[in-house]
Parts: sequence; structure tokens; C-alpha cells
Amino acid sequence: MYSVFLCLFFLYGITLGSFFNVVGLRVPVKKSIVKPRSACPTCGHQLKAYELIPVVSYLIQGGKCRGCQSRISPIYPIMELLTGCLFAVTPIFIGWSGELFVTLTLISMFIMIMVSDIQYMIIPDKILIWFAGIFLLERMIWPLTPWWDSPLGAAVGFVLLLSIAVVTKGGMGGGDIKLYGLLGFVLGCKLVLLSFFLSTLYGAIFGGLALLFRIVKRRQPIPFGPFIAAGTLTGYFWGTDLIQLYIRTFIMY
Repeated sequence: MYSVFLCLFFLYGITLGSFFNVVGLRVPVKKSIVKPRSACPTCGHQLKAYELIPVVSYLIQGGKCRGCQSRISPIYPIMELLTGCLFAVTPIFIGWSGELFVTLTLISMFIMIMVSDIQYMIIPDKILIWFAGIFLLERMIWPLTPWWDSPLGAAVGFVLLLSIAVVTKGGMGGGDIKLYGLLGFVLGCKLVLLSFFLSTLYGAIFGGLALLFRIVKRRQPIPFGPFIAAGTLTGYFWGTDLIQLYIRTFIMY
């Protein structure tokens, strides 16, 4: 029975992932997320219902448009699969509690932000404002302990990124700063600091490897949103264990 629920969460996730793709691609360019219907960006061919089945349609069509045979960006099935997998594993790490809703909301926001940041190097204010309202409501229902950890985390996350942006003269974008203020509210002080450390670590590792294998050029900007998502979810799922490991390794000894 438990596995059935996880399968349902996966199917629910890939279905929503398709919608999150639309939001991430349309909101930054001020397009409606409802109209017009999804179409091929090359030839304008409007997609039929059977061409919009998450992941499956992409595989059946060989990653190509049925109209003009142009390549379809793999970002669509990747984000759909990623959403499904994250939705499926979340109950395993979080359990069946109110915090599960907070986590699913966090994942949903991250998928939209990653699509937008990868495509346009933008984290839209509209997405952050929308989710700020949802997180505010959720933290009123399922608050952190102690309750002041949320406002303190928001202040720490915002000021930390703002300070880095000032010192580096633009090394952090405005979207990243606002996003970390929101993450601090959701995670609290300790986990938002862990999130930033892990995000920076992941970004540095990727940047080093990308330069080594000449995937990107030196000084070429890299979207930070995916690393924020990876670092935050790592800290969110395993934060307590990682903090205790750090204390045992570097403080107690």
C-alpha cells in the first residue's frame, strides 16, 4: 500500500512538472500561463493532448516536433521526471506530516525557478511573491520551533546574500537575494546557512568541472538557481545529520 502511494506521488509530480515547465518559461517573458496553448517554438504547431503526456510523448516522438521535426528541448522531460522523483521520495524523508506539504511546495517553487534561471538567467519576482504567500500560510499552520526561527532565518538569508552582492559588486543577483530571504523563512536560521554552504559548494564543484571540460568559458555566468535548489533540498532532507556530523568531526575532536 505504501508503494502505491509513492507511485501516485510520482505520477502527480510528473504531471505537475509539465505545468511548472510552462510557468518557468512563460512568466519571465510576461506571457499568460493559460493562453495560448502549448506549441512548437520553431513552427508554431499547436500540441494535441496526446503530445502533452509528460515524458511519454517526448520519448514516443523521439524528442522531435511532429510538425517540423525540430529538436525539442530536453529540459521538458528532465524537469517532469525530476519533479516526479522528488515528489515520490519526499514522504520517505519527511514522513506523513504537515511538513510534507511545505516540502512539496518548496520543490514546486524550485522546479519553476530552475526552468526560468536555466532558460533566461532570471528568478521572477512573481513566482517568489506567489510562493511567499503560500509559505506564510503554511508556516502559520505548521510553524518552526521556536516560532521566531522563521523571521530570524529570513533576515539571515536576505542579509547574507545582500552582503555578498555588495562586497562582490553584483556577484549575486537580486533574485538570489530575495529567494534566500524566503528560504530563510521556510527553513530557519541553521538550515538556511547550511543551504547556502552546500549551494556554494555544489556551484563551485560544477563550475570547476565545467571549466576543466570546457563546457563553459571563464567568466561566463552560470545560473545559480539549480545549485540553490540542490543545496537547499540536501540540507532540508539531511540537515540535522550533516550538522551533527560536522560537530562530531570538527568541534568535539
